[in-house]
Amino acid sequence: MFPANTVVVKASFTGVEDPEAHLTAFHTQMMLSGGSDTVYCKVFMSTLTGTALEWFVSLPTGHITTFQQFSKMFVEQYIVNKAPPLVSYDLFDVRQYQGESLKEYLNRFRAQIVRLPGKDKDMFVHAFKKGVLPGPFSESLIRSHPATFAEIRRGVVAHIAAESEVSEKRGNAAPAKPRVQARAQAQRVMEAAAGKKDQRTHHPYDPRKNKGKGPGQPREFNRPPRYEFVMELTDLIAVSNIAARLKVPEKTTDKVLGPKPDV
Repeated sequence: MFPANTVVVKASFTGVEDPEAHLTAFHTQMMLSGGSDTVYCKVFMSTLTGTALEWFVSLPTGHITTFQQFSKMFVEQYIVNKAPPLVSYDLFDVRQYQGESLKEYLNRFRAQIVRLPGKDKDMFVHAFKKGVLPGPFSESLIRSHPATFAEIRRGVVAHIAAESEVSEKRGNAAPAKPRVQARAQAQRVMEAAAGKKDQRTHHPYDPRKNKGKGPGQPREFNRPPRYEFVMELTDLIAVSNIAARLKVPEKTTDKVLGPKPDV
């Protein structure tokens, strides 16, 4: 039986997570209720699911006597899932993504700081400035030269508050003043143009004026005349003595063509 004040641990382990991270989450939640070593073993068993639960069921009966022994066996079984320890230089790999807010980047950066064994605060400042995207906040860091990561956090809070205020002012911007005079002037110009149009003399369309040849006339009026042969070629060949019937053109002048004289 569990004590009445025993909390329900929400952490679960399926067999692929970091075993030490799971133990840390378990201890953090169990500190609120406490309990004996037996309670710890039973509650921890309830957090195992999937292949992890199958591993626990496969253990011999009576094999586990203390929670410390249970924890050690658990970590050794899933040691391959343990995340490698971070070093300070790993912070330079944390970069702000395109479209990621400054608040999200700060939270992700702080999560990596917590995992570091050492606390090189100067390295934190340089790594954060290196990973933030170019923009107004990055320019403010260059101008202010923050010496500690606490100063950077305060700068992030102030920058987020300023962006929120500017966004609120843009949403409450006053509407543009209507341009009444410009509309009245445009209306007068349109009325004047309509009056001039009514004063023009309209002439009825006369199709006879469009007849004749010219560049503006229809295409059929500018075409050269076409001649059609009355006799087909086969009939012309069949005519007897056709060569005798053809006449050579008469000579009309005695002028002989020659080279052009030099001028």
